[in-house]
Amino acid sequence: MNKYTVESKHASKTISSHGRSWETINPEYVARMRLQNRFETGLDIARYTATIMREDMAAYDKNPEQYTQSLGCWHGFIGQQKMISIKKHFGTTKGRYLYLSGWMVAAMRSEFGPLPDQSMHEKTTVPELIEELYTFLKQADSRELRHLFKDMDDAKKSGDTVKSKYLQKCIDNFETHVVPIIADIDAGFGNEEATYLLAKKMIEAGACCIQIENQVSDAKQCGHQDGKVTVPHEDFLAKINAVRYAFLELGVDDGVIVARTDSLGAGLTQKIPVCQNDGDLAQQYNEFIDGDEITSLDSLKTGDLVISQRERHIKVKRMANGLVRFKPNTGEDRVVLDCITSLQHGADLLWIETEKPHVGQISGMVKRIRKVIPNAKLVYNNSPSFNWTLSFRQQVFDNWQEEGRDVSEYQRDNLMSAQYDSSELAQAADERIRAFQKDAATQAGIFHHLITLPTYHTAAVSTDSLAREYFGEQGMLAYVKNVQRKEIRESLACVKHQDMSGSNIGDDHKEYFSGSQALKASGELNTMNQFS
Repeated sequence: MNKYTVESKHASKTISSHGRSWETINPEYVARMRLQNRFETGLDIARYTATIMREDMAAYDKNPEQYTQSLGCWHGFIGQQKMISIKKHFGTTKGRYLYLSGWMVAAMRSEFGPLPDQSMHEKTTVPELIEELYTFLKQADSRELRHLFKDMDDAKKSGDTVKSKYLQKCIDNFETHVVPIIADIDAGFGNEEATYLLAKKMIEAGACCIQIENQVSDAKQCGHQDGKVTVPHEDFLAKINAVRYAFLELGVDDGVIVARTDSLGAGLTQKIPVCQNDGDLAQQYNEFIDGDEITSLDSLKTGDLVISQRERHIKVKRMANGLVRFKPNTGEDRVVLDCITSLQHGADLLWIETEKPHVGQISGMVKRIRKVIPNAKLVYNNSPSFNWTLSFRQQVFDNWQEEGRDVSEYQRDNLMSAQYDSSELAQAADERIRAFQKDAATQAGIFHHLITLPTYHTAAVSTDSLAREYFGEQGMLAYVKNVQRKEIRESLACVKHQDMSGSNIGDDHKEYFSGSQALKASGELNTMNQFS
């Protein structure tokens, strides 16, 4: 028996049990409303999407070409439109998630106005955005199902049983727009208790996957800026434990934790951990501390800090603010240790923040990690902070030069120039960019590719174009030709913005509640009919 019929019969039985006092309630309408509201709580969503992620991770382990993708978003409408577009173009949301970027929240959602990515925004904004995103995704479900219900009613009225059965099947097999969200908790917004409390709020809002980084919480920096300070492993592992406890307390047993390391670009630490046993994590961490070897206490001054590194003693190099430096060129070694340690202590996925998109660089680190953890998998930031064009043109230039090809017609430091756009080198670079995600998935262990800030930049580009032409000579044609006409030609649901905002759903509810007395907005004079 189909879902629609099951829900209708269940509603009919419930209504009948209350006698004549409920006789105005239509069981089919109840069934429709129930199907349009599949997820009652954020925890329902978290459990559902956690299962999806776990299944996708298992599929990737079997075949690394089955990688997943997402785009970052800063508003529920943006996330909704992404998933509607994905369903329209590909017929399924499988393998596609959403990403909630801490950078984006800081820059776009704080009551202080635009802020740098330094965990200065209100931490409650993060769970609020998760809830907002899922509210819009659930509304996308309601809207699409509403159209299917309407079409089924029309088919029944016209006696088209074939179409009616087809639409019934579409309703029963309806694929929700609700997908996993990878949510950025920054460095935890405080100590491990603060991390636990915020993680609970995020999970209750629907997050099945939380990404946490190993920077110092009160000195957190954007991963692509200087001045990053990391914490010893035991501090980071305590926060991973805090997130896991939050998942388990709330009954999200399959919750996913992404452990991010910023060690590749971080040259500082805030504190030196205490060694408990020879060879423990604290000792391994301290081996990376930079300093000058001392052989006599006479060379020390008041306030100098001395530590032992196996066979030698060093005077630690500290900055004026007390932060401690790591030895130069130890970033990759620290990344590998971070990643292995995180996976051995409860994390599910890794995030290595790099300074450029380079498959070889990522692959080199992953191979070292997989010697210890064979199924290690990454989430990777396809960041707008990278100059993708310049980076890949330089990669091609360097490869060609190593192969002995003549590159004399190119200036390596000027490869961003438009004069090279149609060159063979530029075309080769663009092909590498196109194939980057698949190559990195199959060669470098990347399970999930995301772009953190795409809509921040697309909004800027499209707004600049509209402003230039609308306030210039094109006037209203700038909007009609470049926006509305494209919406119509490309069948964007949003061209009917009244429908997108829930006007038709509201009309249905008015009819449910008031019957023939309902004052509905979707009559002949509704200008939305111009887009039928």
